Amino acid sequence: MYFGILSTYAQTKPEPVKVDSSKYQSRKLKIDEINLVSAYYHQNGNNSAVTGGIGTEKLSDFANTIDLQMSKFNKNGKKNTFLFELGVDHYTSASSDKIDPSTISSASSADTRIYPSLNWTHSNEETGNSFGFTGSYSTEFDYQSLGAAFNLTRLSKDKNTQFDFKLQAFLDQWTVILPIELRTGNTGRGGEQYDTAPRNSFSASFSLAQVINQKFQVSLILEPSYQKGLLATKYQRDYFTDGSLRSETLPDKRYKLPIGLRMNYFLGDRFVIRTFYRYYMDNWGIRAHTAELEIPVKINSFFSISPFYRYNNQVGTKYFAPYSQHSPSEQYFTSDYDLSTLTSDFYGAGIRFAPPKGVFGWQRLNMLELRYGHYSRSTSLVSNIVSLNLKFK
Repeated sequence: MYFGILSTYAQTKPEPVKVDSSKYQSRKLKIDEINLVSAYYHQNGNNSAVTGGIGTEKLSDFANTIDLQMSKFNKNGKKNTFLFELGVDHYTSASSDKIDPSTISSASSADTRIYPSLNWTHSNEETGNSFGFTGSYSTEFDYQSLGAAFNLTRLSKDKNTQFDFKLQAFLDQWTVILPIELRTGNTGRGGEQYDTAPRNSFSASFSLAQVINQKFQVSLILEPSYQKGLLATKYQRDYFTDGSLRSETLPDKRYKLPIGLRMNYFLGDRFVIRTFYRYYMDNWGIRAHTAELEIPVKINSFFSISPFYRYNNQVGTKYFAPYSQHSPSEQYFTSDYDLSTLTSDFYGAGIRFAPPKGVFGWQRLNMLELRYGHYSRSTSLVSNIVSLNLKFK
């Protein structure tokens, strides 16, 4: 949650015209790089939506991804890049164990998610223009997802203006798991029969980046999205003022519109100021402002430190109410504090190590990056995350 690997870009001079034999050699499929990313995340709090907005939110997640990037040139000199990524996450959740507290361990107290994806991008290195397609799949105990995406990049002739466009679709199938006291029929341990329900998500991304001068770069990002289907988490409980209990119920349609602005300023050879602002709105009534500042400091030619801070202010959905404060007449209701009015802080630092002779003298190990972040929000939720990125070239 809330971490990313940032990189900088520099223009290169066009290569001189080479003889046909060298072009022929470049058409062989070769490995460009391999990235290994591992992250450990742990959180705690006392507003679990599984038990109606009260109770432990203790959760741990260990996530690992590996991506393999390969490329080859066709006979026309155009580059084809293939990116295969495989992710495996394993989490344990004390709050999910309360779905059926009568058992030793309910189905969602621990789970593993596996998500492979494959991207193909066709690019012209002279102009910088490219397009590509992505296919993805994700599965865990209570859902399966199929995804597809299209990406397009266009650069101006002077390469100071870049436009990026992306379309994505995810077709999900949820397993409808109810709290134990709301189930009917066979509820014996290991013998539950669950219904399924669809949830489809469609999104677009428009990004316009502009080089103002040698030190200042700006980009504007617009990411509208639409969801339809089962958007409520049915094993989350809601308690009402009359003492009754129901499963979380939310509208089956949701529109989201985040608008972001990113500005990077290069202070000489050692300092970079990276700033980001995003405004978010949706038709559930949520409004949010997010501001982030990161200042990478280059200690020497191959070692840098990047402290960062992010602040978020959110106005919650009109469907939210705390434990036992929902009216029985309400059509939609949730006690999930992720959808409530809140403020949050996320801060930490990263170190990046990329020596010319390789990390620890291993030439193939091109880069090592370690990042730590601490997150806290006004609802008393706190979390920590540590991530490690290894790049092989």
